[in-house]
Amino acid sequence: MTKGKFELLCLENPLLDIQGVGDEKLLEKYGLKANDAILAEEKHMGLYEDLIQNHDAKLIAGGAAQNTARGAQYILPPDSTIYVGCIGKDKYGETLKDITAKAGVRVEYRYDEEQPTGRCGVVITGHNRSLCTDLAAANCYKLDHLKSPEIWKLVEEAKFYYVGGYHLTVCVPAALALAEEAAEKDKTFILNLSAPFIAQFFKDPLDQTAPYWDILIANETEAAAYAESHGLDTKDVKEIAKHIAKLPKKNSKKQRTVVFTQGTDPTITAVAKEGGDVEIKEYPVHAIGSEKINDTNGAGDAFAGGFVAGIVQGKSLATAVDMGQWLAKLSIQELGPSYPTPVQQYAG
Repeated sequence: MTKGKFELLCLENPLLDIQGVGDEKLLEKYGLKANDAILAEEKHMGLYEDLIQNHDAKLIAGGAAQNTARGAQYILPPDSTIYVGCIGKDKYGETLKDITAKAGVRVEYRYDEEQPTGRCGVVITGHNRSLCTDLAAANCYKLDHLKSPEIWKLVEEAKFYYVGGYHLTVCVPAALALAEEAAEKDKTFILNLSAPFIAQFFKDPLDQTAPYWDILIANETEAAAYAESHGLDTKDVKEIAKHIAKLPKKNSKKQRTVVFTQGTDPTITAVAKEGGDVEIKEYPVHAIGSEKINDTNGAGDAFAGGFVAGIVQGKSLATAVDMGQWLAKLSIQELGPSYPTPVQQYAG
């Protein structure tokens, strides 16, 4: 089998998911919403132990872009994907490293001396998942790690950069370093909006990266949050996609592509064209019986993984979207953000 050349480099926050099945009472206890993603405050700190003690929690490798890296590597040839982030020197960090390495992803973590490995409490209620993240060590990523000779060499050799929006709460200079490298060398810079709060509360860092987006991925609630925080007078996802596709762009050789998933509703793509036009397309989602859905945690990350794998392989936009939907469909039949074994082949 031909091997890859580590063409895809992903940057974000490595987390250990502590995932349990809860109910309305548990959500109320910690002030959580059924389908949301937030950063933990003091009042949430009891959640992690609560899940382990009382909700039969499973420990799963998490962190959105780390899930996406594993998803892309699931499809791509061996040695295609590198993942960069920061963990603590503890057993949870080693667990993360092992799970991610087993998935074939090359991990290049920065180890923080003081903070423990970050964790995300995942409360599953029906087909919803509520995410509550204590970043800890993940919050300690530093630009000097990315710029160190051995890591920057990997950056220079990669051709596609995928940054999860959650990283904009951690180390904007690292995201911008990848963005600038992409624009300068005509590589592809992909950003995922990741959660509504990114567009709401981290608008400035998000806007700093905007001129570099060759591809922007988001779901419908993130798209709506973007529209609201940027004063767009519309809730129409197609209009929002069109607006983003037309934003000013550093590398004019590549037209911007915007991809919005909408759960079981069609995936929307918007591609900027010469002369200011935007081409909008819709792709119906692969239907799946609700009895087969095990767990939607990580479905968006899985979509991104399949989609990005298609882009790395030089597939058409339609095929890349199809690959994203295919991998998301596989993932929601598993526990947590994971993929079935033995490895299934995308047939198209």
